Amino acid sequence: MARLLLLNGPNLNLLGQREPETYGRATLEQLVARAGGTAASLGHELVAFQSNAEHELVERVHAARGDGTAFLIVNPGAFTHTSIALRDALLAVALPFIEVHLSNVFAREAFRHHSWFTDIAVGAIFGLGGGGYELAVRAAAEHLAARGTS
Repeated sequence: MARLLLLNGPNLNLLGQREPETYGRATLEQLVARAGGTAASLGHELVAFQSNAEHELVERVHAARGDGTAFLIVNPGAFTHTSIALRDALLAVALPFIEVHLSNVFAREAFRHHSWFTDIAVGAIFGLGGGGYELAVRAAAEHLAARGTS
């Protein structure tokens, strides 16, 4: 069994209320529960953390290095386009991760087209809504199995 960390950035606590035409009607809690069920069905544990504060996300990434986390699934929210600090934290802990976005950022405003994370991620999922978290869990499990770390 491997521990997966699902990290969610700013404003994702408002899922289900915030721009449902863009982000869907499911709450973050519902999406985490579905992803957690997928992880459990694959024999893994999913731990979730959300914060609107950049420093809290950075600290949680740092903690992942020592708490048995084998893989991260990261939806940086708006920090995608601004947070070199979170990027540096991910590089520092050297844990594999998948970047996930509920919306297709490339079909949105131009400033959303740049990510500080995609080039250092194992992979990225854009625009598949909440199902993207479940796909990321499956991909993480396959990645860990291929490396013999699950």
